[in-house]
Amino acid sequence: MKNLFLIIGAPGSGKTTDAQIIAEHDENIAHYSTGELLRAEVASGSELGKIIGKRMSAGELVPVEVALDTIVKAINGSTCSTILIDGYPRSDEQMMGLDSVLKKEPNIVLKAVIEVVVSEKVAMNRVLGRNRGDDDNIEVFKNRMRIYTEPLKNIQKFYESKKLLHKIDGERDIESVVNDMKKFIAQ
Repeated sequence: MKNLFLIIGAPGSGKTTDAQIIAEHDENIAHYSTGELLRAEVASGSELGKIIGKRMSAGELVPVEVALDTIVKAINGSTCSTILIDGYPRSDEQMMGLDSVLKKEPNIVLKAVIEVVVSEKVAMNRVLGRNRGDDDNIEVFKNRMRIYTEPLKNIQKFYESKKLLHKIDGERDIESVVNDMKKFIAQ
């Protein structure tokens, strides 16, 4: 049985870093960033990677089927019992697709959706300061932020109705955010 925790937050909220730290310090927890999984596909040079790369460099979402296949493959391939997936879902379509897939996956239980909350200003300063690649510039950030915020209310409402949404203040120091997240996951 795999216990799944989804970690959502604005670009630059720290969700990937937080999840990486937690997984590095607990051998029973695996972490997958949808962004990193997709960037790895782009780096492979495959035809699928070219499609993904084009979408990502414009700050757009990749097709739902591609993201879902990538996520389920990572979860099922893991030897860990607790899985952290960050950066998913980011649209109503992704949310409903994931919900549908999880209903058919008896070995995966969605335990919670953790939202790492930061202001747009903090998110922008973090993204522009990390200089990770072509997608870290002001125009792409604004597009990614718009894509993140437009469906956010629906995503929050959906997971609140299932009593799965948990919010964490992501503007604090990394240690405080990670400690809160660890405690919540341990519960």
